[in-house]
Amino acid sequence: MPHPAPKQCALILASALLASSVAAAGPTTVKLGFAAPLTGPQAHYGADMKAGIVLALEDINKQAPVIGGSPVKFELMTEDDQADPKSATSVAQRFVDAKVSGIIGHFNSGTSIPASKVYADAGIPQIAMATAPTYTAQGFKTTFRAMTSDTQQGSVMGGFVVKKLGLKTIAIIDDRTAYGQGLADQFEKAAKAAGGVVVQREYTTDKATDFSSILTNIKAKQPAAIFYGGADAQSAPLTLQMRRLGIKAQLISGEMTRTDNYLKLTGDAGDGVIASLAGLPVEKTPGASELVARVKARFGAADFYAPYSYDATMVMFKAMKAANSTDPARYLPFLAKTRHAGVSSPNIAYDARGDLKFGDITVYKAQKGKWTVLETVSGS
Repeated sequence: MPHPAPKQCALILASALLASSVAAAGPTTVKLGFAAPLTGPQAHYGADMKAGIVLALEDINKQAPVIGGSPVKFELMTEDDQADPKSATSVAQRFVDAKVSGIIGHFNSGTSIPASKVYADAGIPQIAMATAPTYTAQGFKTTFRAMTSDTQQGSVMGGFVVKKLGLKTIAIIDDRTAYGQGLADQFEKAAKAAGGVVVQREYTTDKATDFSSILTNIKAKQPAAIFYGGADAQSAPLTLQMRRLGIKAQLISGEMTRTDNYLKLTGDAGDGVIASLAGLPVEKTPGASELVARVKARFGAADFYAPYSYDATMVMFKAMKAANSTDPARYLPFLAKTRHAGVSSPNIAYDARGDLKFGDITVYKAQKGKWTVLETVSGS
């Protein structure tokens, strides 16, 4: 049997040494960026969103993934944007400087929108929890949603309140954030189209806690319903002050009110409040139920954002696998063509703007300290 030539032996030895050094070095680290409010009154939203991402990355890393011919390990770079637009742009630049491969976040529309320009300029894909229509209307190729837009949610709720609940005189309050105002605007359009009359429109901020002046003005108009666009840090004290002022109007709000935190803050006063949420009820989606149970067991509390952030992380990973690359420029086209059966939805896909093609809206009512389902409107 002929022996290899000395030159061949040297090549074989060099290849073996290279393979050995690669194995010794371990997998290549792939960084993803995550930003949300992690301190302050909205910290519970960020914690829930982060929990879904952490579990997704753990599930991915357990697979010992290989991309581009090399083993990779995903790591999360976490930043607190404090729900502040100015902080968000600073955070976004830090992610760009750190050369992250993708962004899961931000949470708020008001932070996602300014940050999206930074990511678009750098060519880094972003899947945000933002629901304001403006987020994807900017036309950036790098922006994608994890949840249904306010255009659909506000439209569903406006029609539901007037047609299904028969409440035709409505007052509207929003917190002037991109999310709160956007949701309220869409609600107002739909309510008027359904035959409702807006008797008063008021504004507050996402830092306010005293609504006595606004509510006194509204009380004089005697609306059948009050719609609030904003977070539970405001909708909870708003509810308590409504009760103290003897306002009997039905309070309606969006998903940032449909939280366990809202129920804790309001107690019995929260009973009867109605709020909408993108997606099917958790109990109707086995994957979401299982994930929420994992979040509770691991982190002690769960709302409903974790299934969406889990899916967003998995969708980004799937696009990288399909492209066989973690380079944003190479996997971005595959992200845009996503078709994924996730835990939050069996049919995740994007349109040309990065909006979800399919989506359901569920309407809930607070009853005896729990959110119960009133109706689900299918968007698929």
